[in-house]
Amino acid sequence: MLKGEKVGLRARHEDDIPVLRAELYDDVVNASRAEGGPWRPITPGFKDPRLVVDDTKEASVPFSVVELAGGTLVGTATLWGIDPHNRCAHIGLGLLPSSRGKGYGTDVVAVLCHYGFVVRGLQRLQIETLADNTAMLRSAERNGFVREGVLRSSAWVMGEFLDEVLLGLLAQEYQEGKRA
Repeated sequence: MLKGEKVGLRARHEDDIPVLRAELYDDVVNASRAEGGPWRPITPGFKDPRLVVDDTKEASVPFSVVELAGGTLVGTATLWGIDPHNRCAHIGLGLLPSSRGKGYGTDVVAVLCHYGFVVRGLQRLQIETLADNTAMLRSAERNGFVREGVLRSSAWVMGEFLDEVLLGLLAQEYQEGKRA
């Protein structure tokens, strides 16, 4: 398990899947904002590729996020789109509604940065998030991510086009932030 100040990132357990599905992916609005495509219902018992881990896929490393204090599942985190040649990847996370607003998101981003830069030896991490996702923007910026641009009207979400913000963090900036 990778540990932050408040949360740990561990392998996905079979018991996590029904909770994550019910809390994150069965909610039409939440899933529509988090996914790159339209929401659709998933049949009970179906092996949902968003949640079931395929350890043979090297380009994505999914984690379950748990509170360190009690081990309670609080969400999901992923390092995805891992490009070993250019040494870059993307960060994604989703917190259960009851776990939002407690500083877990900032801690998850910090732990994913440690994993990406220290464990994997990457050069760049990137986050794309909806422009109105103030919690993610705040979590990213608290961890040293820099706003690099806005992708105007790039996300179709629940009947409207929304802007996305692109943020990046380089290994050198991460190391400098750790020394400060």
